[in-house]
Amino acid sequence: MGGKNHKPHVGQRPGSARGGRPLVAIVGRPNVGKSALFNRLTGARLAIVEDVSGVTRDRLYADASAFGREYVLVDTGGFDPESDDPLRQSIAGQVRIALDEADAVICVLDGTLDPLEADRQAVALLRGTELPVLYVASKIDNPQRSIAAKALYELGFEHLFEISALHGHGIGELEQALIDALPEPAEDSGEPEQGALPRVAIVGRPNAGKSSLVNRLLGEQRQIVDARPGTTVDSIDTLLDVGGDPIVLIDTAGIRRKRAVEAGLEGLAVMQAIRAIERSGTVLLVVDATEGVSEQDARIAGMAIERGRAVCVALNKMDLLDAQARQRVEKRAKEVLSFMTWAPIKRISARSGHGIAALMQSVREVTACHRRRVTTAEVNRFFEEVLERHPPPTSGGRAVRLYYVTQARVAPPTFVVSTNHPDRVHFSYQRYVANQLRERFALHGTPIRVHYRGKS
Repeated sequence: MGGKNHKPHVGQRPGSARGGRPLVAIVGRPNVGKSALFNRLTGARLAIVEDVSGVTRDRLYADASAFGREYVLVDTGGFDPESDDPLRQSIAGQVRIALDEADAVICVLDGTLDPLEADRQAVALLRGTELPVLYVASKIDNPQRSIAAKALYELGFEHLFEISALHGHGIGELEQALIDALPEPAEDSGEPEQGALPRVAIVGRPNAGKSSLVNRLLGEQRQIVDARPGTTVDSIDTLLDVGGDPIVLIDTAGIRRKRAVEAGLEGLAVMQAIRAIERSGTVLLVVDATEGVSEQDARIAGMAIERGRAVCVALNKMDLLDAQARQRVEKRAKEVLSFMTWAPIKRISARSGHGIAALMQSVREVTACHRRRVTTAEVNRFFEEVLERHPPPTSGGRAVRLYYVTQARVAPPTFVVSTNHPDRVHFSYQRYVANQLRERFALHGTPIRVHYRGKS
């Protein structure tokens, strides 16, 4: 079945063409073991695994790594073209998710069964693409099942990875082939390119009004939304002048209506959002105020913060609410997004234009903060004041001394503190220093990083 050095015949995309961490999509019909493989590759029990067809309705995504290479794994819902359930009808839409946005695809097949029509359709759509596709026979945990899995070769692919996600069998070989198939990583200097325009990703749940906001900003009906299942709209980069400063908008507003027949496209929305966040410096999270801020919105924001992006939140459709409802929405937003109290939250109406100018001014400010550099002299003068007012507490009977601080990089602002005991600086004091840095140098709307290192 191919040794460790065997590589499936797959194409590769150039490493710098799309930017950020590569995306890997897991596709397959219901109950073939996609969620179990997702959990195994990410090293966490994130997906619900039940022996019931179609348990995974929502798309899941998580950061993963293998052999030192990081990537983003997306678990799509199962497709079944013979089902009456509209959530499973669009096999073409499901596979196009992978073809449109992913850098590689893992197609999971049930190794204990002969191929079904859904399997044939999936392989037919994936065959011939230059996108790397790895075909996996799941649930292979004994020799008898390995023999039975050979029936899948009638689908016409060259190589089949036999795995058991539950026991870990074959996972190492699959991961090695996946890493070999991914595009070469682009070099990251940690600084925006000289003269590079700021990139602002507009993300959010379906029907939040992202397209309407872009159309309002551009003053024209730029985004056309098609509600038919299987329709996809690529992310669009648009140059926009904001108060004399040019920025590039990355719009992922291809899907607006959250209908059951469009469930096959929600995975595309997630991957477009991830891709846009990876390519941006600032993330503009658009929320439908009539529905309120959800945990999904918080996950998108958290994903942006983990990647060091500046964040601004727009509560759209506020004109449809009365005064009391607006207060409830804002209170709920602050509760759900309590982990990013530094991010501005703005009321807007993309339809009427209310609040758009203030929103874009806020985007402009957080983008500038994200790229702000403080001189070593300034930051150390500040640091002396902080130490005088509130020196670090002793730890384990040992005095913790902080000697100096310097800014190592921007986007996000990252500081390095020299200390005699980096492992003894209490987390509450670390938080205090970070808050003081943010307040002193007006680092609003951007995450900041503070690293503590030994004096040597």
